[in-house]
Amino acid sequence: MRDRRYRPHKRPRSGKTASNESFEDLLRETRKGKSGDTDYRERSLKIHGLICAKCGREFTHKNRHLLTVHHKDGNHRNNPPDGSNWENLCAYCHEDEHSRELLADYFKDDE
Repeated sequence: MRDRRYRPHKRPRSGKTASNESFEDLLRETRKGKSGDTDYRERSLKIHGLICAKCGREFTHKNRHLLTVHHKDGNHRNNPPDGSNWENLCAYCHEDEHSRELLADYFKDDE
């Protein structure tokens, strides 16, 4: 009988990736736009506040990690400084928004 216990992949002990960058450095680079923009999520939270634009749920600094930024036009590289392409959505509403788009595309192709 085989041993079926979960065994996670081994990770480097130093906390560094293969390219010698720390996780924080990779995260920072990922959050930067191609034009060198800093974290658009933080800018969106400052502009639009800690509230979901769809369901109206208010967030605090403790649970703000559940609030995400949705790009209205679907282009994640379109990050205007005035925040006109963003809306803050809770994780549930954000998932619902993208599910609706997929479902609409599915039925559109069916016609």
